[in-house]
Amino acid sequence: MEKALFYIFSIILLSAAIMVITVRNPVRAVLFLILAFFTSAAIWLLLEAEFLAIVLILVYIGAVMVLFLFVVMMLDINFTSLREGFTQYLPVGILVSALIIFEMIAVLRPKNLDLKQFVAPIPHQADYSNTKELGRLLYTVYVYPFELASVILLVAIVAAIALTLRRRANKSQDPAQQVRVQRRDRVKLIKMTAEKIQK
Repeated sequence: MEKALFYIFSIILLSAAIMVITVRNPVRAVLFLILAFFTSAAIWLLLEAEFLAIVLILVYIGAVMVLFLFVVMMLDINFTSLREGFTQYLPVGILVSALIIFEMIAVLRPKNLDLKQFVAPIPHQADYSNTKELGRLLYTVYVYPFELASVILLVAIVAAIALTLRRRANKSQDPAQQVRVQRRDRVKLIKMTAEKIQK
């Protein structure tokens, strides 16, 4: 039963991932990405990684993807202007596509896809804590890669903020100067002689 569920969820996951990059409507692409995340969470549940599955649903589907969906729906994207310079990026796109295909062929060889070499997850006792085991691995065995990944993410956040900052004119106000203002500083009375309109 578990193997049948794994193949069903895997087919749904691959189909949703293909639809993410092939559909033209960005709203539909986001919805297919939500389906792909949800199916990945189901596969993690089959692997007894309950904490990761719940985090994937709550964080990515519940927060990040909903934010993406609202942003895509609110943006008025002009697809005609986006497709104008398509041909000038075609050589780079072909090169990147060839590199990705080479990597996929190197990874997805028949000997790497043989499920017999991968053992099934060992059934745990009722008092087993998936969260505790994940925390133990992160902060003992993989503590240096975990800290390195956090530093890289921090650098990426700082770089993104630095790139979006632009020089703006400083429009600061001095409250003391506003309090000391006099009428003659703001209002100027001009005496003018009255003119009679001739008919």
